[in-house]
Amino acid sequence: MNITFFNAKPYDHEFFVEINQRYGHQLRFLEVPLNASTALLARGAEGVCVFVNDVVDAEVLHQLATNGVRLVALRCAGFNNVDLKTATELNLPVVRVPAYSPYAVAEHTLALILTLNRKTHRTYNRVREGNFALTGLMGFDLHGRTVGLIGLGAIGLVTARILKGFGCRVLGYDVQFSAAAKELGIEFTDLPSLYAQSDIISLHCPLTPHTYHLINEESIAQMKDGVMLINTSRGALIDGRAVIEGLKCEKIAYLGLDVYEEEGDLFFEDMSGKVIQDDVFMRLLSFNNVLVTGHQAFFTADAMHNIAHITLQNITDFEQGKPLANAVQP
Repeated sequence: MNITFFNAKPYDHEFFVEINQRYGHQLRFLEVPLNASTALLARGAEGVCVFVNDVVDAEVLHQLATNGVRLVALRCAGFNNVDLKTATELNLPVVRVPAYSPYAVAEHTLALILTLNRKTHRTYNRVREGNFALTGLMGFDLHGRTVGLIGLGAIGLVTARILKGFGCRVLGYDVQFSAAAKELGIEFTDLPSLYAQSDIISLHCPLTPHTYHLINEESIAQMKDGVMLINTSRGALIDGRAVIEGLKCEKIAYLGLDVYEEEGDLFFEDMSGKVIQDDVFMRLLSFNNVLVTGHQAFFTADAMHNIAHITLQNITDFEQGKPLANAVQP
């Protein structure tokens, strides 16, 4: 199939070209994101391959269908940026990569926790300047601490397994409690109890209308004083302004983000020579107990290999008229 990639980076080109030797599709890589202004660039393609911050709304889908596109392939797990109702009406199948490497994201979650706790990022800068003082660098033992995981899918379960290895007590909340979660010794609870008991809260749930701004003024008020909050899932799970107030009053003592609600205008690009216009984001960066990474939790060679393989297999299944195991249903 002839596939046009939007928002393509050098690493996308590297991994997809290599893996495509097994599949033989015609791949065209565009650096521009997909939106209403760029959808015309897909003309002549049978399918498009998009990422988390591409806009795949009703207007874009109509343009794609008009230009002959027959498949939307997401090279990611999340699909909140796609208007699935319109895609269904246009008979445009949407496929995704539901599990590329839960280990990559879970391990990055622990990297954020450990860095915030032991302040290794601050130590790195101090030592390079010849400052070996320990003042301000004190952390705490993870062993014996209570960690609340919101979302017990593949990533949440791997995160729980790692935390159990540290000797943490793990609380969990999800729409249902799986046998796998029970086997790991996760204590299933409701959100108010999780908020009240957890020293660390980590988000591993999808973005839906029900989880939008799940972390807000009301939920933060229920948390322990001095809580650590981690988000490696979707940015809009957190109300940024509410979190800023939580940081200011020291209800939140540590904040680790790999995602941000308005990241589409920031992440995956070099913004070092520009003035960032997002006031909420810049306010978050002003706190010395906030650590932000640019949506890199997924970014391992293992994960990229799996993403390329599964995406191209999804495309091949569509081309050959096979059942789409990774189709997204509205």
